[in-house]
Amino acid sequence: MDTARAKPKVKLTIDGREVEIEQGATVLEAARKAGIDIPTLCYHPAVGPSGACRVCIVEVEGARTLVASCVYPVAEGMVVRTNTAAVRAARKTVVELLIAGHPQDCLSCERNGKCELQALARNLGIRKVRYNISDKEHREPDTSSPSIVRNPDKCVLCGRCVTVCRDIQGVGALSFAYRGRRTLVTPSFEHGLGEAKCTSCGQCSAVCPVGAIVEKDDTGVVWDALDDPEKHVVVQVAPAVRAALGEEFGMPAGTPVTGKIAQALHMLGFDAVFDTQFAADLTIMEEGHEFIERLNRRGVLPLVTSCSPGWIRYCEQFHPEFLDHISTCKSPQQMMGAVIKSYYAKIKGIDPSKIFSVSIMPCTAKKYEAKRPEMRTSSAPSQDVDAVLTTRELARMIRAAGIDFANLEDGEFDSPLGISSGAGTIFGVTGGVMEAALRSVYEILTKKTLGDVRFEAVRGFDGVRHATIDIAGTQVRVAVVHGLGNAGRFLAGTEDSPDRYHFVEIMACPGGCICGGGQPISLDPAVRQLRASVLYREDERKPIRKSHENVEVRRLYDTFLGQPGSELAHRLLHTAYGPDAARLAREDRAHSAAFGRQPMSAAGV
Repeated sequence: MDTARAKPKVKLTIDGREVEIEQGATVLEAARKAGIDIPTLCYHPAVGPSGACRVCIVEVEGARTLVASCVYPVAEGMVVRTNTAAVRAARKTVVELLIAGHPQDCLSCERNGKCELQALARNLGIRKVRYNISDKEHREPDTSSPSIVRNPDKCVLCGRCVTVCRDIQGVGALSFAYRGRRTLVTPSFEHGLGEAKCTSCGQCSAVCPVGAIVEKDDTGVVWDALDDPEKHVVVQVAPAVRAALGEEFGMPAGTPVTGKIAQALHMLGFDAVFDTQFAADLTIMEEGHEFIERLNRRGVLPLVTSCSPGWIRYCEQFHPEFLDHISTCKSPQQMMGAVIKSYYAKIKGIDPSKIFSVSIMPCTAKKYEAKRPEMRTSSAPSQDVDAVLTTRELARMIRAAGIDFANLEDGEFDSPLGISSGAGTIFGVTGGVMEAALRSVYEILTKKTLGDVRFEAVRGFDGVRHATIDIAGTQVRVAVVHGLGNAGRFLAGTEDSPDRYHFVEIMACPGGCICGGGQPISLDPAVRQLRASVLYREDERKPIRKSHENVEVRRLYDTFLGQPGSELAHRLLHTAYGPDAARLAREDRAHSAAFGRQPMSAAGV
């Protein structure tokens, strides 16, 4: 530790206990360091303090009023009391007023049992509401977004969603409007989220303490499909889901539940259970081929990954000048959807129109992505992916079916689309797509076997990470970015000379898919490290850790696609992005022969 640059410490007393903490810390941080719990509502570890709700008030000796501990700085010799009669009464009044203006529909609310306002009422001993706010203005739920539903009546004005959208994601689709009792969180001019410049990333729903912002529930259409004997219902599961679903059933964060997920999905009645990691390996084959083509033919660089639909939407709306840099590859979800309704339908002899394709994703933006008009490339009349469920929605289905998830025996994914490499696994964490691509591109270009497949330089949780990799004498400059706010700053910094990089990975959500907008709600600041550890451990245990060695992916090319970058591969697995993406995709497929392919042979790797 560099003691010369360490912050000075201060000592204070909280509830009779002496605490030492760095100068500049807040009273809330000092109390938590001492193991003293101060209730909060507007504060969230991923968002930071705001002092808006006043639930965290405490007494500070010498202060004229009670102070909000989440924003009040510590000082040498400070004396704090967190559990006096005045403090308890004030907190109780604040929460009672919030409840009085809140819909009394807890039993039917999606956050029932996991609502922070509900928990506060329980912990503060509130058993009845003393106040009556009957003239609060009613507003209908906003269902205009394909991904997210807002219920303004449930909003407690904590400001978390505004802060995460504006300051962390750099989007600013939500803000406060009006004053006093009319105060409202809304997109500009009270438009719906479907009309706003929302990226559907769902980070607002991940930090909302109540049920004011939730994912759009598609469990009903999936139940209907499962109950329809005319439909062949298949499902795919994203890598990050297996790192987090256990949390919904009381299992500690960082518990891998891959086998339990496969077993639960079979028990729910799906006809086939596939692994999106297969399509992640397929993405590396196509994206790796595209990168090599651009590198060798002096194409547009850097190549920027296209796996994150929230990032794609952000680029389309805020940085269209970078659209030429985005890979033409579809995301693994959409590649799998196209393969299911073409290759899988063919080998199983099933009419693609009879297949109902479901995906389980950590991401609310995947709902939006599946509905994009250009994501219909198979011979089936419907979208390639018919329904998208978040991790939270899958948990609701498992509970509704009475499945004891935590005690399930492990099951297996189904062949042929359930086989994957370790490279496909790490797609779920920031830097994972880059690392997976480097494993394959390195071996293809050097014709040498990697001794250590780990690329530590692209791992970690810094918002922007840079590395230079020597590949066959070429110094390949790469960058990894997570969080849309970081993406905006990164793009602004490379606007004048984007060619300083060869390859860039951008993920919409901070931490990558492990902290997607559809993942279990958590207030634990260590949760992303714990979830990431699941994926890295599973990668290490895989017998195959490089995408180009996936035998089922190679069979797909040998028997159906031909080779990476082939005309058929391009028609099924690639697209175009932009204001008129559907038209661009059609033109791209029509002119795919002009792609200039020199095949990256799957069989020859």
